[in-house]
Amino acid sequence: MSLLEKLKARFAGKEKPEHLRRGELGEHAAKKHLQKLGLKFLTANFRSARGEIDLIFRDTDCLCFVEVKTRSSENWSRPAAAVNSERRRRLSQCALDYLRLLKNPPVKIRFDIVEVLLKDAEVREIRHLPNTFAMSRPFRYG
Repeated sequence: MSLLEKLKARFAGKEKPEHLRRGELGEHAAKKHLQKLGLKFLTANFRSARGEIDLIFRDTDCLCFVEVKTRSSENWSRPAAAVNSERRRRLSQCALDYLRLLKNPPVKIRFDIVEVLLKDAEVREIRHLPNTFAMSRPFRYG
């Protein structure tokens, strides 16, 4: 498909691919779930040259960088298992870019994962895994 055809298809209102629709559904469900837990929503899909963070929240004095993993099945592995060392490194770098935009405030940070399980395109279960991993080396102190 040429670039022109892709642009026409996009603006003609054709449906997004299934994996993108599933991902958006999972991020929306995760956002609502975390807000119910009392976290304050800051932004979604923060992008920098080094990556993307799905959701960013504030939990009292802590910034929470949230990776959402949506799956329709756990037959192979848990959704959180997809956040491998390379993904953690990219999330760490992107979090540093976000903090740089805020002029590096002296705040605590944590990395959470939210697993969203679907059944027949409906949210079946949401699991919040707070503070799942530390900032990747060499970006962390100590």
